[in-house]
Amino acid sequence: MTGRGEPPEGPPENSSSGEDEYRSLVFDESFVRAARLQEFSAQERMGEHARAVRSLPGRAGRRHSRAAVALVVLIALAFAAAVYVGFRDPYPTPAGRHAEPLRTTLIPLAPRGAVPGGTPDTLFATGPAVGFRSGAAGINLPAVRRTKNFSDSQVTTALITVKDYLVESSLDPDVLTGGIVRPVGRLIDPDQTPQFDRSMNAPDGDGQHMATGWLVRFDPAEVELADPEIRVQGTLSYAEAGSDTLEVVSDHTFTYALRPAVSGRHRADGASLFTVRREMHFFVDREDLRLHRLEVRSAYVQAGPQACSADAAGALRPLFAGQRADTRGPAGTDPYATGLPTAALCGTLEVSSPPAPSPLPGPDASKSHRSRP
Repeated sequence: MTGRGEPPEGPPENSSSGEDEYRSLVFDESFVRAARLQEFSAQERMGEHARAVRSLPGRAGRRHSRAAVALVVLIALAFAAAVYVGFRDPYPTPAGRHAEPLRTTLIPLAPRGAVPGGTPDTLFATGPAVGFRSGAAGINLPAVRRTKNFSDSQVTTALITVKDYLVESSLDPDVLTGGIVRPVGRLIDPDQTPQFDRSMNAPDGDGQHMATGWLVRFDPAEVELADPEIRVQGTLSYAEAGSDTLEVVSDHTFTYALRPAVSGRHRADGASLFTVRREMHFFVDREDLRLHRLEVRSAYVQAGPQACSADAAGALRPLFAGQRADTRGPAGTDPYATGLPTAALCGTLEVSSPPAPSPLPGPDASKSHRSRP
């Protein structure tokens, strides 16, 4: 007798049971977890409008959300690290060198008699500045060679910066008689700017706040240039002051043709010469080379003709053609005063004669004996 589920003639040939039909499918635990659809329980299906199945969030979606969170965390950490490094550099820069205050020594040169006068051309052609060059052409750079720690191009840059300073502070008409200081101040190390500003605005003969140490300046209410061409002669030299600093020394004599600032016409022969010798020490470090600036360390200035009693801290006080120095000496020095010690100095103007032209050599010139001075 056949079973209840089988036809009377028996099971069909080549047929298999239900188990055989789905035997190749294995529904293990990982397959079930990976399913995107899940059947609701019997109790859940009893509710109104209940669906038979529900969707499950895919594992790929969970992976993407986790990756997004991780990316946001990494970006936040990177930003925090950048902010931390910005405020606390792990490679601190070495402490920079601070510029020292300028020290100035100014010596007025008083004439022995009356100041000679004449036309600017005559004074320059026959006076002690006869061999001087005109303007910036008189400030020549020395032969440049590299030093132990500075290349030849760096040495050249330092010398050019010093020359620019000398041109602006000694030759610019706006600085000399116009009261302009900006062209000079922009070349000075920022550490010295407060001292420079005070020297310009409230000059003092204390050796540290003298405007005439930084630049050559005349009172425009009293002095004007009789000739805009200033005659110049001098030297520049340089040496290392350390592995990071160059010292440049300038020693130049500037000769000006001046006359009194008066209204109306001037006498053609009413000009006179005024001479300023400036020996200055400059320091230039690598940062100064990059920014085209310098430190003015010291200024030794001789200027005349002017009276020993003249207050030349704010501006030089020249004596003009026909004038004589008063008999008063320099301002007194109080050895009991506190603070920075100062001493009033004054010299006597003694102008050397201009060099005589050399005679042309004759046939027996090599045999002649030179006379002793």
